[in-house]
Amino acid sequence: MAPASLLDLVSSLPSTDSWGPPTTTETTYNGVPYAPFSKGDKLGRMADWTTEGKDRERGGRQQYNRNYRDQIYGAGPALQTVFNIEGQNEEATFSLVDNSRTSARTRGFGRGGGTVFRGRGARGGPAQRGARGTFQRVGGRGGAQQYDNRGQRGGRGGRRFGWKDYDKPQRTREASVQPKDSWRLLEEIDFSRLSKLNLDTGDGEDVDDYGFLYYYDRSYDKQPGAPTSIRKLNVTERAAYNVTTSHDPIINELAEKDEATIFTTDNVLSMLMCAPRSVYSWDLIIIRQGNKIFIDKRDGSNIDRVTVNENAADAPMETAEGTKDSINSVGALMEEATHINHVFPIQVVQESETTKRDMAHEHPFYNPEEETDPPASKAYKYRRFDLSLEADPEPMHMIVRTELDAVVKNNISGEDQFINIKALNEFDNKAQGSGGALDWRSKLASQRGAVLATEMKNNSCKLARWTVQSILAKADTLKLGFVSRQNPKSSNDHVVLGVFSFKPREFASQMNLNLNNGWAIVRTFADMVLKEADGKYVLVKDPNKPLIRLYNVPMNTFEEEAEEIGAVEEAADEE
Repeated sequence: MAPASLLDLVSSLPSTDSWGPPTTTETTYNGVPYAPFSKGDKLGRMADWTTEGKDRERGGRQQYNRNYRDQIYGAGPALQTVFNIEGQNEEATFSLVDNSRTSARTRGFGRGGGTVFRGRGARGGPAQRGARGTFQRVGGRGGAQQYDNRGQRGGRGGRRFGWKDYDKPQRTREASVQPKDSWRLLEEIDFSRLSKLNLDTGDGEDVDDYGFLYYYDRSYDKQPGAPTSIRKLNVTERAAYNVTTSHDPIINELAEKDEATIFTTDNVLSMLMCAPRSVYSWDLIIIRQGNKIFIDKRDGSNIDRVTVNENAADAPMETAEGTKDSINSVGALMEEATHINHVFPIQVVQESETTKRDMAHEHPFYNPEEETDPPASKAYKYRRFDLSLEADPEPMHMIVRTELDAVVKNNISGEDQFINIKALNEFDNKAQGSGGALDWRSKLASQRGAVLATEMKNNSCKLARWTVQSILAKADTLKLGFVSRQNPKSSNDHVVLGVFSFKPREFASQMNLNLNNGWAIVRTFADMVLKEADGKYVLVKDPNKPLIRLYNVPMNTFEEEAEEIGAVEEAADEE
């Protein structure tokens, strides 16, 4: 009989307590632990033979997304431990069958091979403890190479320094001159822009020469390391001069004859041409008078002082930085190096009035009535260089006063060859600021190339300036003396360990010195000043940044300071 109502229909159905499938007492998943999961997990290979051991944790599946590596969902700490134990027991039952090296881990340097080294903890690569940074070599023979010297220690987001740079003091140097309120800033140019300039200039021509030269003593060219090659550096009093551009009577005379547009000396010009290599602060004075420019220096300028390890990664410390080693501070080393370069060229020549080489004119600065010491061997060549461009309405020439230190006979032709003589000095290869220099006494003879390469690295600016000065003077040879302290703890006594000879042009190539870039730098600043009105301008190298600033200053700038210095010197002489 059919139900009378819907209520009767419902009551006639089997009784149920809940929706869904019927319940059962059988336990299907007993003993199976729940597997924790991560959002970073990806379905990939069934078996990855390229990730083993510790690399599995850093370079395996967790590599896909490190942000979720430690975020495990669906299980507490206890269940995670159970799962890890089960996984370890399961993996222990397997063994590696394929022992062949895989291409993903091979550090191949053969043809067409590629290898990638990354810093510690970097993404997507094996963890290499203590790596300095990232080096990537792309392609095989002839392939391009890419370097990343960020020096990061924590992989991505790590500190971008070199090896142990965190232990090195942060240098804050002072400027050679402090700009005043009356100075007007015209230009600010960084070294990266200056390094891209290029201007092809010839070898130049001689205008006139003055002075005389003694012949070089060839006995100093003996092989270094022998007992006879080590000689004590003696101090000989000779009259030497470093006359500025504006005080040079020959330059003033040539300017009146309208022989050129720009006038300067090789000491000043070499600093400007090698500006991108400089680290310490320096300054130059540029004076415009009508259509002429005089590039000069002020009294007491750092340009006259010889630097020591200026370009070293761990340069000598300033006195203001609290260094206890006062004789190895920046100022003390500069005074020592300047003194050595004054007395060393005097010692290595043979002073003979009968065999000396006289130039066309007498010494322009020596006055026998006022000087008590005889003049030092020195020749002054005034040379003209063409800095003109095709677009210039009139040619632009520069006259430079260059210097030569000695002359030597050619062994084959017997002709006189002009040489410049400079000296590198060693203070203490174990002291702060030595720049990793080798011990000259034991390594100069056996590892000459290594010693010279270290000096090129630590004194790039100084050696570049000396090379430029030799090329400007058209010297045939550059003599480099290696002078060391007799006792590393005293800066008073020195010995000459040896002398090496170089061709200036070849030495410039070894240093990667581009003279065309230097000429372009000079022409750039000359054009800046020629666009301005007549007056005085100052170039200042920033003490802590690789850039140069050009200021327009009052005409009496530095003159009051020079008068005060002169008054102090006169008072000291009277006392």
